[in-house]
Amino acid sequence: MSTGDNHPSGVIDVHAHWLPHSLFGLPPGAPYGPMNDREGQLYLGDLPLSIATAAMSDEAAIVEDMARAGIGIRVLSAPPFAFPLSGEAAGADYALAFNTALADVVARADGKLLGLGIVSLGAPELITTQLTALRDTEGVVGVAVPPVVDGASLNRGTLRHIVSEAARLDLAVLVHPMQIGRPEWADYYLANLIGNPVETATAVANLILSGVKDELPALRICFLHGGGCAPGLLGRWDHGWRARADARGACARPPSEVFEDLYFDTVTHDAPQLEMLCKIAGTDKIVCGSDYPFDMAEPDPVRFAVKHGPDENTLIRAARAFLGMS
Repeated sequence: MSTGDNHPSGVIDVHAHWLPHSLFGLPPGAPYGPMNDREGQLYLGDLPLSIATAAMSDEAAIVEDMARAGIGIRVLSAPPFAFPLSGEAAGADYALAFNTALADVVARADGKLLGLGIVSLGAPELITTQLTALRDTEGVVGVAVPPVVDGASLNRGTLRHIVSEAARLDLAVLVHPMQIGRPEWADYYLANLIGNPVETATAVANLILSGVKDELPALRICFLHGGGCAPGLLGRWDHGWRARADARGACARPPSEVFEDLYFDTVTHDAPQLEMLCKIAGTDKIVCGSDYPFDMAEPDPVRFAVKHGPDENTLIRAARAFLGMS
């Protein structure tokens, strides 16, 4: 995990995706078809992703985009449909192949790239072994996880084990929604436009109200897309926490207080939303994100973040704190 201090100056983009072409087949249990290239354009099964294949898999294209956007360091993580949801051996093999390739691409980047690995969502002892390997990998600073697995979130089961072990091992945790479909979201890209924010808010609520975040004060965890719809629900959560014992769970503080201990990225697509997020989370917990290279990415992430959120130095300090950089 050691990153030293031999990195370029400038804003750190903590939310960007990369997957080597050799892993486009995706792990067993992936909810969508394999990724594939069609005349230079990337598809997920038969679904066009509206991005060039090279933008996902070519490190030169990634660094070129960083220069265009004024990003000093970019933190790469797998696209969410590459999370190994299965605990079977093939999922562990896929995670190992991704993490090995990630370490290689980071090592070649002269400090411009860092990485967040993946783990197979199976037996706890295997997850601990995989997380320990990430901790011991130069340039890999943490792990990316989905917000929900098999109907459970960060307060129980596999994901609870991951965040507990990540806190113990001093690894950052990035929570990225999986875009889980529902029949009423079948049209208009609603699985993303509504589903992603709801998945993220579900994870935030479970982490807070279960008391897990207070049990793990060392946990450095970031929720993407500005925390989804969680910021707009905080008042309701606080009211429920005061009014009902079952809503309070094991949370000893109002949810809005615990919220200030979490990190959030700037991919809100809306200036008032980012301004509200800064007000309720605190500017020291806001990190720049881009969601590169997807069509839902913020096209000018640094300009948007600085214009409507913290200044560059505050963004850099927050990202370094989240990533555990010296």
